[in-house]
Amino acid sequence: MMTKDNKQRLILVTGPARSGKSEWAERLATQSTLQVIYVATAADCPEDNEWQARIQAHQQRRPLEWQTLHVPMDLAGTIQAQPEAVCLLLDSLGTWLANVLEQDTAMWADTLQQLLTTLAQAECQIIVVGEEAGWGVVPAYPLGRVFRDRMGELLRQIGAIADQVYLVSAGYAVNLKALGTYVPPSISLKHPERDG
Repeated sequence: MMTKDNKQRLILVTGPARSGKSEWAERLATQSTLQVIYVATAADCPEDNEWQARIQAHQQRRPLEWQTLHVPMDLAGTIQAQPEAVCLLLDSLGTWLANVLEQDTAMWADTLQQLLTTLAQAECQIIVVGEEAGWGVVPAYPLGRVFRDRMGELLRQIGAIADQVYLVSAGYAVNLKALGTYVPPSISLKHPERDG
């Protein structure tokens, strides 16, 4: 069980499409024993029936007592506004990133830093769901490659400050913080003894 007392304040849940990551995040939120606020990052697309069906499936799984906030862009501001005694479930980083993807490199760097700082300083418990986008084919178009690269950067940096990082694949959740070793982005691949 996760409570404020055992310091599991920031949890990242990642994995590929349809892996069970949202269901795992929802289970963790339920176990928190805190009031849950679900932050839905999807922009409204009423003409897309398939997208609406996905949203409805998520809504039907959630307990009725959970509050839902629709936040397509201002994640940092939403996190800052929350009181300490809540569990904030953000689902998902991928749809949020798609909403801010048109930002140029400098603006994206500012947005990313603001989100990371807000996550690190937040008083409430936060569970973040993010898609692993880099395990498939390299996108054939530039904006797709920007999305893939920014998503990888986003997950890696949140993973570095998270108390727990779960990878969910084929319906199984594995705590990467318990099993893995973090590889910082600045690691050098040179071998001094070979490369001089």
